[in-house]
Amino acid sequence: MIKVPSYLLPGDTIGIVCPAGFMAREKAEACIQILAQWGYTVKTGYTLGSNSVNYFSGTDEERLADLQAMLDDKSVKAILCGRGGYGTSRIIDQLNFKRFKKHPKWIIGFSDVTVLHSHLSRNYKIATLHAPMASAFNGDGYANQYVLSLKDALEGKKGNYAIPSHELNVKGSVTGELTGGNLTLIAHLLGTSSEIKTKGRILFLEDIGEQLYNIDRMFVQLKRNGKLGELAALIVGGFSDTKDTERPFGKSLHQLILHHVQEFGYPVCFNFPVSHEKENFALKVGIRYELKVGEETVLKEL
Repeated sequence: MIKVPSYLLPGDTIGIVCPAGFMAREKAEACIQILAQWGYTVKTGYTLGSNSVNYFSGTDEERLADLQAMLDDKSVKAILCGRGGYGTSRIIDQLNFKRFKKHPKWIIGFSDVTVLHSHLSRNYKIATLHAPMASAFNGDGYANQYVLSLKDALEGKKGNYAIPSHELNVKGSVTGELTGGNLTLIAHLLGTSSEIKTKGRILFLEDIGEQLYNIDRMFVQLKRNGKLGELAALIVGGFSDTKDTERPFGKSLHQLILHHVQEFGYPVCFNFPVSHEKENFALKVGIRYELKVGEETVLKEL
């Protein structure tokens, strides 16, 4: 049985940390202000706007300690990762989830935060939130439907998304536990204690900056590992800034993905708004959803 953290109430505290890449504090100021306008108290960790001089928001030890403190802090009801990047897998095995298991809270983010989503789902059966992070609030981002879907999710409202059909979609209707995240990170976690579980589940995937041949290689890896054949359905999100080699790979992104899964016959949805771009609806990892792929695609939280 999946453990669902408590939804937030006015006055609850949201902690912001950067467990991976560096983020300047000023890039999170809009997020901090809007969270306060939503009625929450905000507590920032020292990895946000740290004095780090390299890619990471701090040393492994600093990032570990900051995230651990937020996990253990009973006053913090949700943890929003300021950004992703790379680095959470460097500290995941040192994190202690003993207190967190007793008092689970929403872990929010995407990209490198996929490590936390997959680890908590596999080992502790605790639901998490794949959703926009701090920079998504900048400009007028705080007012768009994608950031507002995070607000709804935190308040306990059920997600219900409908999008236009795609010519390569495989039609069908299923229900199942939702899992997924960043393709590169899901492939990265194979063979570890954080490896994703896919049997009977609806898997969603997104990525950024990858070459077509490498996306194909990761799908081959997932397929050989048995992760694709076990699915109830596949949701293909945004693959931003996808590149081809000088000598073309020979298939489009969607063609190569369909090549790997069409033999299984389950529903496949392309172009779902989950991505590294603005189009990034909040999705609850570990929660049951109904997916209908037909004249339009509907993903409804049960």
